[in-house]
Amino acid sequence: MNANFSYHITRYFSDYLPNQIAASPNTIHSYRDAFVQLMAFYKTVYKIAPEKLTYKDFTTQRVEEFLTYLETERKISISTRNQRLAAIHAFFRYVQYRDPSGFEQCADVLSVPFKKAPATPMNYMNLEETALLFSLPKQQDKWQLRDLSILVLLYESGARVQELIDLCPAHLRFGSITIVELHGKGNKTRHVPINADASSIIKKYIKHHQRNNVNQPLFVNRSGEKLTRAGIQYIIDKYVLIAQQSRPDLFKKRITNHCFRHSKAMHLLEAGVNLIYIRDFLGHSSVITTEIYAKTNQKIKEEHLIKHSSSIEISEKYNRKEKDDLIDWLKKNL
Repeated sequence: MNANFSYHITRYFSDYLPNQIAASPNTIHSYRDAFVQLMAFYKTVYKIAPEKLTYKDFTTQRVEEFLTYLETERKISISTRNQRLAAIHAFFRYVQYRDPSGFEQCADVLSVPFKKAPATPMNYMNLEETALLFSLPKQQDKWQLRDLSILVLLYESGARVQELIDLCPAHLRFGSITIVELHGKGNKTRHVPINADASSIIKKYIKHHQRNNVNQPLFVNRSGEKLTRAGIQYIIDKYVLIAQQSRPDLFKKRITNHCFRHSKAMHLLEAGVNLIYIRDFLGHSSVITTEIYAKTNQKIKEEHLIKHSSSIEISEKYNRKEKDDLIDWLKKNL
């Protein structure tokens, strides 16, 4: 088994992740970064060049030392630390089924535990913040129209930012109800309806920006290149800053691209939409993932408490006369 490490790592990244399980480009890049850091660590600390690595070089102790190094020297968060470990686990789980001779070695690495991270409160916009943000870009301006289209579509479709970046005009089906086709994690596709106002804005954007080539990116920058995550976050930050200047009481936390997805889910929940539909809308594989919205939303919590809590009024067991008679009886008989 020792001689097969380079073979398996090559097959894992060139074939298994992209072709066999259709991992997203972001997942592949994240896993790749984990192994680049891991091999650099081995070269620096243990003086083992990447091409010399064998399976016996990977032990519980060494993997834990690598994770400690990431936290203490690279100053990464517990969440990122766990992501790096997840990448390592995924690879050695893959190897277990392809090279049984190294089963115990893989099991040793797979025994490294994840670190418990403090729960991060979910951040989302309320309806007032959402409406204010959408009111800021001016549709008369070509590039502000593009910005508004991005903000509205992020919210109305509940798209992940990569799903939005990958959108082409071919993924939009206009009609009495406009449908957006989103390609998400695990190469899953879902069809999401958007309202008439959002549809009208997108149509206007396509016309003014001449985004008529159905297989080209829907959203591009001023150079005509496909937008990036950083580019979309820049657009969001720009309008949030303007909003904060007019309403300092709003937008107390940073609004990221993912906040639009959270916000839409929360607003659907507050409107009484069933969790099953919200699960399908967001593209979650399980409703358990979607339940986090119900657990986080303060309004929903209060409504359930009011609806299901019993009265806390305490009624007297005895009236005043009954109490006096009881006291008299006790005095006479005790």
